[in-house]
Amino acid sequence: MDYRSFMHARRAEILERISGACARSGRAPADVTLVAVSKTVGIDEVAVACEAGYTAFAENRPQELRRKREASAAFPELSRIRWDMIGHLQTNKVGLVVGQVSLIHSIDSLRVAKAVDARAAALGCRVPILMEVNVAGEESKTGFSTDEARSASAGICSLEHLSLEGLMGMAPAHDPAAARRAFSDLRELRDTLARDTGCRLDELSCGMSDDYVIAIEEGSTIIRLGRTVFDPAYALQ
Repeated sequence: MDYRSFMHARRAEILERISGACARSGRAPADVTLVAVSKTVGIDEVAVACEAGYTAFAENRPQELRRKREASAAFPELSRIRWDMIGHLQTNKVGLVVGQVSLIHSIDSLRVAKAVDARAAALGCRVPILMEVNVAGEESKTGFSTDEARSASAGICSLEHLSLEGLMGMAPAHDPAAARRAFSDLRELRDTLARDTGCRLDELSCGMSDDYVIAIEEGSTIIRLGRTVFDPAYALQ
């Protein structure tokens, strides 16, 4: 099977699993946005993915995001896709991202939020963001702790040039039960913050190649898939 055929077939398989997870949780597949994480592939593979039907892509490094956006100019079909930022964002890299993406998933401190707000003010735009929460308390992961998220959410909601849309998180790897608890805890925290701040926090960005089905069952509205989209050697979960 050539790469184009793989991409079309794999997308159909992923969509089938999304539909199944939505059916089990009483949701509509249209409520889940599939973001293809392109950090390990080049722009040619992104173009093939776009041809197969993917419309949302994400990078975790600001420099690579800029490089791919610039390279996409050679592919007219890529003019209609959206780009998201999902990786750790340093304040000195904010200028590479603000105004270039549809959503920043990874706001992990009030300091970064204020830097994004300042850059957005200078550009005269409003930036949709998510707060990244390390809901499982893993030392290897970045993000607000649950308590920090509660403390910072009102301040972030008040920033004039940011639009806080919800939360992003990751689950412990290779442990389905722990993943389910993490996603459930993230959803409950999102609902609590929405009630406490009065902000509409509709989005829940969680679920990757190994655990997206569980994430959808627990309320995820955005799943971030890399290997399962782009790697023919990766066994579909």
